[in-house]
Amino acid sequence: MITVDEAIAQANAILPHAAAPEGDLDLRWQAIIGVGEFIESDPAPVWDFVRRWARDADQDLQAALATCLLEHLLEHHFDRMFTIVQQAARADRSIARLVVRCWAVGVLEAQHAAVFEALKRECNAAVA
Repeated sequence: MITVDEAIAQANAILPHAAAPEGDLDLRWQAIIGVGEFIESDPAPVWDFVRRWARDADQDLQAALATCLLEHLLEHHFDRMFTIVQQAARADRSIARLVVRCWAVGVLEAQHAAVFEALKRECNAAVA
């Protein structure tokens, strides 16, 4: 069984490469999904991974980080992660851009939608 550190190391080795051609299996997305397997058990290193790669300008990578990792970190660990993400988004436009790309899913949508949507509006204004 792979550990969160091993999943992150594998992803770090793959992410600097270009996205796969349209229609091909994208190993970068697969690596990010692999990191996402640890969201429920190990949110701190997953968040560190998101922060590390948030500054990459690649739009496809930004989409993967937002939809595969950040929105699920908030979904599963809202009480723990929201203030951390909010502060990071206010201090770092790259995190704000990720927040704008996130959807409110699962528990996040049901219980925390208003707070999350307010943060998205704030981030959208900051990066516009």
